[in-house]
Formats: sequence, structure tokens, C-alpha cells
Amino acid sequence: MKYNERIREIREDFSLTQQKVADLLHIGQRTYSDYESGKTRIPVDNLMILAKFYNVSMDYITGASNMKTEYPKE
Repeated sequence: MKYNERIREIREDFSLTQQKVADLLHIGQRTYSDYESGKTRIPVDNLMILAKFYNVSMDYITGASNMKTEYPKE
């Protein structure tokens, strides 16, 4: 699964709107929509914010793994 498909799937699992996630990332809803559609690549720092927020590993959120593991504890 591609990361843009994964971030949409996770957002929908949490019943969040694109606007809510965009607010979390301090970006516009249109920019976030472009991330999910694959028009724009999401910066790594934003992926890290989402992984921590959703409590999933970077491997999972990027689609490198289908094993849903927790975000590493600090």
C-alpha cells in the first residue's frame, strides 16, 4: 500500500476530517488533500507527527509494512 492510501485509511479509521488532520499539521486542508491524493509528497516531519498522533510505526504509516505496531516510546 502506498503511503498516501495509508494516511487516508488511518484518518478514516479515526473518523477524522481532512481539515482536522490539516489543523494538526498546521497546513491547509487543500494541501492535506493533495497528500492523500498523491499529488504532493508529504514531508517526513509531517509523517512523523501523524505516526505519533495515530500511535503507529513509521513503517506502517508509510506502507513499508502491513504490521500495525505502536509508535516507539521516547
